[in-house]
Amino acid sequence: MTELRSPLQAQVVQWLVAPGDAVRAGDVVVILEAMKMEHEVKAPEDGVVKERLFAEGEAVAANELLLVLDPCAPTPTLPQRGREEDTREEGRPAVSPSPSGGGLGWGHARPDLQRVIDRHALTLDAARPEAVARRHALGLRSARENIADLCDPGTFDEYGALAIAAQRSRRSEEDLVRNTPADGMVTGLGSINGKLFPPECARAAVLAYDATVLAGTQGFRNHQKTDRLLAVALKNRLPVVLFAEGGGGRPGDVDMPIVAGLHVPTFASFARLNGQVPVIGVVAGRCFAGNAALLGCCDAIIATRGSNIGMGGPAMVEGGGLGTWRPEEIGPSAVQHTNGVIDVLVDDEAQAVDAARRYLSYFQGTVDAFEPPDPLALRDVVPENRLRVYDSRAALRGIADTGSLLELRTGFGAGIHTALGRIGGRPVGFLASNPLHLGGAIDADAADKAARFMQLCDAHGLPLVSLVDTPGFMVGPAIEERAQVRHASRMFVAAAHLRVPFFSVVLRKGYGLGAMAMAAGGFHAPEFTVAWPSGEFGGMGLEGAVRLGYRKELEALPEGPQREALFGQLVAKQYAAGQVMNMAATLEIDAVIDPAATRDWLLRGLQGARTLPQDAARRIDSW
Repeated sequence: MTELRSPLQAQVVQWLVAPGDAVRAGDVVVILEAMKMEHEVKAPEDGVVKERLFAEGEAVAANELLLVLDPCAPTPTLPQRGREEDTREEGRPAVSPSPSGGGLGWGHARPDLQRVIDRHALTLDAARPEAVARRHALGLRSARENIADLCDPGTFDEYGALAIAAQRSRRSEEDLVRNTPADGMVTGLGSINGKLFPPECARAAVLAYDATVLAGTQGFRNHQKTDRLLAVALKNRLPVVLFAEGGGGRPGDVDMPIVAGLHVPTFASFARLNGQVPVIGVVAGRCFAGNAALLGCCDAIIATRGSNIGMGGPAMVEGGGLGTWRPEEIGPSAVQHTNGVIDVLVDDEAQAVDAARRYLSYFQGTVDAFEPPDPLALRDVVPENRLRVYDSRAALRGIADTGSLLELRTGFGAGIHTALGRIGGRPVGFLASNPLHLGGAIDADAADKAARFMQLCDAHGLPLVSLVDTPGFMVGPAIEERAQVRHASRMFVAAAHLRVPFFSVVLRKGYGLGAMAMAAGGFHAPEFTVAWPSGEFGGMGLEGAVRLGYRKELEALPEGPQREALFGQLVAKQYAAGQVMNMAATLEIDAVIDPAATRDWLLRGLQGARTLPQDAARRIDSW
């Protein structure tokens, strides 16, 4: 005889067996209720019901005897008893046990699960074929298509998918569910470049305004979704990718008692990520007002040629009394790339997503597989004629791992190239003077570009490599009208606060304050400053130094061949004095090296140098 006792103080709700019934071990024999929750009590072994001690509705104390079983031989053909016999609820379907211990079995969904599945289906592109078709007709992709392309398959976990626009007081629930899925913004966490980096390095936060929903505007709930995901990203130090297309604030959300909505924390929350985690903005189509404000906070902006970016769209411009303009006339990509707003300009969204993956990879770690370039090609980069210009990007390609370079802000600040790349699989930032523009002189735009790039690399721990070939800072009345003094000095301030290793390689000209700025403030500031045999140096440009330092001697001779001959002799003397061997002999630089050895020097330098601890929050200028 087997006694079955109550596991807790409860009320008997339903008996599933009667005296004389045969049961198997594990069968549910009685349902008890305590604190509004039902508890299944199961038979401990096979047997035949001899006696039930309580009636349905009676209270039972903990450990009180509920049921007595007489033993019997195991009978495999006995039916399994369970909640499928509970028919107390009107209309409740009978169910069969599944391998997971309940529900409707493999391949089927309970009604509550089915409701969730059906509701989520309405958020997907397949539920809105007309809207997606209109998007495709413009040559653009949907927000979900971009996310699917960006994230590794099966890794995106969406937050806030069931949100709808806060417009219940003016629209039906069905209308909002079908036409404002996710309140016009898809947010979640996913893995990016997971094949290259471990899971903890590949995870990222992704936010995408959906231009097919209320023109990608910023609604009340998608602000809430944004704030939620940004908090998760900051807490867990996750990179953020923002697909920013959209028209800014949405005036139609009337469910909330809000007048202007100027108290929302989204913009401060987004800006707080600056210097903490990599933040990438991607734009195709139109990006205006609030969407553009978030985009401008990003470390890097990747945009398609068909994009338009502006702090106000046509309605806002016209409302300000500034005339009537078509969207395509406000902030086109050609303008925003030239003025430095756009960091990477691409043809379409597929290229934009690829660029976003590439950009993020530099901040995810070292890669194991890489192809070194031919080091001997560096010997031919600088012409033997010291007055002949050349493309210094050839030097970048001869140093970085093959195919690893990603140039930033190519349309702006042409005097200095900035690029992310790898050396021996390790990500680094590259600065390179550009002799093709002003002979490599540093103007205001180039100084701004270089200073911000140093901040970017420093904030996220990338060592810096600077390739120097400059006659110095640009001078003259015209450049001073552009606040050259302030812009140029940004390079010194940015370099003085670096915590990452810095390496300088002088390719040819190293003159004046501009050369010092390219070397983190001075030739002894970097971990090393080395020069190629073509290097030449001076406190200022040779010709200017002669005219300034030998004015009396030159003016003592009549204009013409005699004065020009003296001038040439003095320049040659200055050039000989500033030869690279003399600089190395006086220890003003650390070494003169074969250009073909540059990569090896940098590889060894990177192995020995270290990044200092982050003593304070880093900041990257939005400009």
